[in-house]
Amino acid sequence: MANPLRCSDPVILNLWHVVCAVGELRPGRTCRAPLLEETLGLRADANGVPRVWLEPRAGDAVMDLPWRIANGYVWTTLGVPVSDVFAIPEYLEPDRRNLDAGSIGVHTSAPRAIENFLDMAHFPYVHTGILGAEPHTEVPEYDVVTVEETDEILATRCRFFQPMAAAAAASGAFVDYTYRVPHPYCAVLYKTSPLDTSRRDVIALFLQPVDQEHVRAHMLLSLLDESNDDRALRRFQQLIFSQDKPVLENQLPRRLPLDPRAETPIRADKSSVAYRRWLRRKGIVYGTIPAAA
Repeated sequence: MANPLRCSDPVILNLWHVVCAVGELRPGRTCRAPLLEETLGLRADANGVPRVWLEPRAGDAVMDLPWRIANGYVWTTLGVPVSDVFAIPEYLEPDRRNLDAGSIGVHTSAPRAIENFLDMAHFPYVHTGILGAEPHTEVPEYDVVTVEETDEILATRCRFFQPMAAAAAASGAFVDYTYRVPHPYCAVLYKTSPLDTSRRDVIALFLQPVDQEHVRAHMLLSLLDESNDDRALRRFQQLIFSQDKPVLENQLPRRLPLDPRAETPIRADKSSVAYRRWLRRKGIVYGTIPAAA
């Protein structure tokens, strides 16, 4: 390769990154996808098998990239991953409705968007009347651990009152949440299903880093849902994200500070503190403001 990659963070380069939903690929049609300040080409053959390549700059040849299809999305890498794309086992359960809820461009870093996804304290103020409402503003105590075996963050015993926790919800209720961060730029939420309280609906956020301060946010839904209205489910999820988007885009600095003294956390920020500590331990600098030595 004549020109070096613009991203120099080896940890990020060696990860799998989402580039599009499988449904976006059309046989015989080439599309472009930005990733880590590079431009990729994507094309599916008549059998739906994708090809992914790095668009050449001056002096370069076209370079084919490895790819995976996982959880309804196409993933690729600009480096050499040491593991495969993380699994969401619920996605494979036959009675679930799996759909991509759309992709939205956001002027923020991927770590900032993940931190917002983990934050329950903003529900009553940003998602008023849907995911939260006064006077239910307190975030009850919850647990956060780093699971060493799988190298991911897990927040459990999360509980919050929500007036309309899902598109299928008929009334307000306390909802049990579990948050999982299996990838620096991806997070998965498991929440009480209004149709079967013994099981969980799944909402996943997969962030495609365009550059250090821009992302495409892909939303996966894996729901226990008896309706046939995919558009209503997508509209509900896009409404929630449209409320988050201006908050994220007005949050400065856009890159996530990793110095523990940079932003003062409160008790409800346990997930954020664990996430920042996890990024520091991994040595991730892309999309962050690294802690001072």
